[in-house]
Amino acid sequence: MAYIGKFRDGWRAQIQRDGVRVSKTFALKKDAQSWALEQESKKTLRKDHTLGQACKKYLESVSVEKRGAVDWERRRFEAFCEHFGEGLNLSDITSEMIGKWRDARLKTVSGSTVQRETNLFRNMFNVAVSEWKWIAENPYKGVRMPKENPPRVEVWRWQQIKRILRAGQRTGGKTLEVTQAFHIALRTAMRLQEALAAPAGYNDARKIVKIPPSKTDPRPSDVPVTHQAARLLRKTPVLTVDANEASTLFAKLRKQQLITGLEFRDSRATALTLMARKMDILTLARVSRHKNLELLRSTYYRETADDIAARI
Repeated sequence: MAYIGKFRDGWRAQIQRDGVRVSKTFALKKDAQSWALEQESKKTLRKDHTLGQACKKYLESVSVEKRGAVDWERRRFEAFCEHFGEGLNLSDITSEMIGKWRDARLKTVSGSTVQRETNLFRNMFNVAVSEWKWIAENPYKGVRMPKENPPRVEVWRWQQIKRILRAGQRTGGKTLEVTQAFHIALRTAMRLQEALAAPAGYNDARKIVKIPPSKTDPRPSDVPVTHQAARLLRKTPVLTVDANEASTLFAKLRKQQLITGLEFRDSRATALTLMARKMDILTLARVSRHKNLELLRSTYYRETADDIAARI
């Protein structure tokens, strides 16, 4: 027997037979009625699954295969469940609800962040539709997503770099370790976590750094380094500060030095922009581990027209 009733901003249809319940919400009552009739015509009904169950199953069956991505995806799922409620039936989540989630997120994060999270959640719903057969349709279908942020163009200048490095020397402790990682990143084009691990993974005989698997690159890599980077790594002790604390300490140090508009992540583009003067594009891509040369050129090579004109 079907039950149609008001639910939030729409109509909720429920079907129950032999203790098994299926429900779904719609904007219009007639759509809820049509769906209920369709469900009643089926011989069997599938038990509803909750959003929390779907997120847990995805983490255990899909996320685990993406080395380095599990923690990030777990945090995103936890926030997603907190927004909707982990006990919400997966079939009750509508495109309209996803649109409201998008608008709420855009009040606190950038369009690029919403895009990254959307890729994760949309894929989870796709798996729930095509593989698990838990729902009939992906609620992300038809939902507009914001545009990606334009590529950053900021680069670190040596005057700013020297201020950061000298401040780290004066402060010492973990702040010094963070600035040492920053210096390594400027010489190697490594990301924060990679730069922190570089002294421990450096092989002086081969002049390479062994990079462990990560979310962005699931395979270990041997990264060649320049002579300048080799000299720096040779004298840098193993760094003990973790990436999260390092990020916080660097932001605090940057504010103390009254440096605005720049972040640690800009050190990667700064390094690649400087390296591009001495290396061909394929060598640069080997150092940076970029598979997409256009992404390397458009996003990480940040030399301005004025800089190029002055150099040539």
